[in-house]
Amino acid sequence: LSALYQKDLRNQAMIEIFKKWVGRYLAQEESLILLFLLLGIALFFSMLGSVLVPVLTGVVLAYVMQGVINQLQRARIPSRWSMIITYLLFLGGFVGFFLFLMPRIWRQLSSLYNDLPGLSERLGTTLGLLPEQFPLLISERQISVWVNLLSDQAAELGQWFLSASLSQLPVLLTVLAYTLLVPILVFFLLKDKEQLLDYFLGFLPEDRPLMDRIGNELSGQMENYVRGKFVELIIAGLVTYLLFAFFDLNYAALLGFLVGVSVIIPYLGIAAVTVPVVVVALMQFGLSGDFFYLMIGYLVIQALDGLLLVPLLFSEANNLHPLAIILAVLIFGSWFGLAGVFFAIPLAILIKALIGAWPRA
Repeated sequence: LSALYQKDLRNQAMIEIFKKWVGRYLAQEESLILLFLLLGIALFFSMLGSVLVPVLTGVVLAYVMQGVINQLQRARIPSRWSMIITYLLFLGGFVGFFLFLMPRIWRQLSSLYNDLPGLSERLGTTLGLLPEQFPLLISERQISVWVNLLSDQAAELGQWFLSASLSQLPVLLTVLAYTLLVPILVFFLLKDKEQLLDYFLGFLPEDRPLMDRIGNELSGQMENYVRGKFVELIIAGLVTYLLFAFFDLNYAALLGFLVGVSVIIPYLGIAAVTVPVVVVALMQFGLSGDFFYLMIGYLVIQALDGLLLVPLLFSEANNLHPLAIILAVLIFGSWFGLAGVFFAIPLAILIKALIGAWPRA
């Protein structure tokens, strides 16, 4: 009886703790509505995540374009004409990207695939010279292991390219359909922004101070993040491409594009893209002066991006801890794949805004 009595006391204590937790965080009716709304949205995205990629892409681009519209309106240009001018600028950049930049990137990617055997052999020759230059640090046995590993990886990468080109035709058709769909989505998101917001807000309670506070905070943070990242992507990619082109580095457009895209994924992105940059430069220049000058320039660009450009573009409002950023990329990437990786930071900003604005009794 004593054991049963103690167990009953423990159960009652746990129930009391749970009641206090619910009373603290879910005491308001609006909190419960928001909780069920978030769970519903999470379930919806988990079921239709890949289908919603063009919609999310359109929303992100509309965020970027809205900043241009606001600037034009401040210059006393009517809102309708501001939207038209902004959309024409977006459409020109979008079409130019796919007509001029993407073919160049694709040609360099195809060239990289064709050059893989020769590049692997050239890199092996370059690595074979390291034991002579650094006999105390690197042995011939280590170099032999590295060369064999690189040869195996080059062969596997070539097979993957070949199989991907044959088996991923449906994926390419889907990407093509999304490419045509995104400009249409951006147009209507810009044109009918107010009507769309009023429509979706109509499903929410009229008295919603909590949701309005979270929405305002999230909108400001997301606006800052999306537009800042877009500008950072263009600047980092363009400056890096100019550096690579100055040294006449092979696949300069492809590598510059990858460096620009890598800023979307902080820390992990630049770490991943630096590997092919170093490998390609090492295969082309060896351990020469050009290689070290190129690496110094590349590191200077990355340092200026992290120490100067990022503080200028982003406010402290969405300053997430590096550990939170890495966890967000890993978690959302495992849930939603590549789309989750790209949208990990906005989702982390959403969670931060919710935690910061959630009412506590």
